[in-house]
Amino acid sequence: MKKSVFFGALTVAGLAAGAAAAGTLDDVKARGQLRCGVTTGLVGFAAPDANGKWDGFDVGVCRAVAAAVLGDGDAVEFVPTTGKTRFTALASGEIDMLARNTTWTFSRDVDLKFEFVGVNYYDGQGFMVPKELGVSSAKELDGATVCIQTGTTTELNLADFFRTNNISYEPVPVETNAEIQQQYLAGACDVYTTDASGLAATRATFEDPSAHVVLPEIISKEPLGPLVRHGDNEWGDVVRWTLNALIASEELGITSANIAEMAAGTNNPEINRLLGTEGSLGEMLGLDAGWAKAAIMVGGNYGELFEKNIGSASPVGLARGLNAQWTDGGLLYAPPFR
Repeated sequence: MKKSVFFGALTVAGLAAGAAAAGTLDDVKARGQLRCGVTTGLVGFAAPDANGKWDGFDVGVCRAVAAAVLGDGDAVEFVPTTGKTRFTALASGEIDMLARNTTWTFSRDVDLKFEFVGVNYYDGQGFMVPKELGVSSAKELDGATVCIQTGTTTELNLADFFRTNNISYEPVPVETNAEIQQQYLAGACDVYTTDASGLAATRATFEDPSAHVVLPEIISKEPLGPLVRHGDNEWGDVVRWTLNALIASEELGITSANIAEMAAGTNNPEINRLLGTEGSLGEMLGLDAGWAKAAIMVGGNYGELFEKNIGSASPVGLARGLNAQWTDGGLLYAPPFR
């Protein structure tokens, strides 16, 4: 979700500069565990099951990085973070990377001294209301109470939309998604606004999802992706190219079912380079030749992760849309592995 913190920017930037100097790749290898910051709980993206095991679309990225670096997708400590705490956790070195539906913005990249390694979900801010309100457009929300998550840029997007449309609203600030869900269902607010993917994930947990409507308006661009600290380029490359490996493997037809066969060698040089049977891409990253194969085997390629956790057949029920491969009319595109 669109979390940006302008207050305390200098403090966060200072923490980031100090933590980056340590060399995160070496730290993770020495520790034998990746520390990955995630949300406090959002079904389909990152949430613990009844046994405390974390699963979800963002969690899949964390596990892929752990497998690429350590050869074990379970060698991850998942650190729950809120909109307010996530950037401090990353800047201070408490976590090695953040994979928490976080929007790539100028200020986070430049002012807060973080580096977004790519986009794993193209999103936009939307609105959800109880069906019984009889509202079919966000432009009909004049005077509504609106639940918004603190520590986010949701407030600014919301204020701009209502001002542009000359309507008023009363904000109801809440810190976590779980709290917003409780407040919204209790009637403390008429509307819940956040990324459309977050609305779909939250709605899927309701006893009667059909009693709630996600309105058609999308009022912002929200490119969500994993991020690391500025100044630690080797680690940034590892996380970036692990994400790219998941995206490229879908385009190249590499799946969790056929990867063992393809890793034995194919007629496609890019597949061979990606899976380590040709070239020295792993060595360039400071990893072994099978790094990408290990990353893909944990949960499959990008498409497999998407469909399992948030796709049309999952409880969240999201269509690929902008998140389809570029060959299918979407925005998903990985640079060449050469």
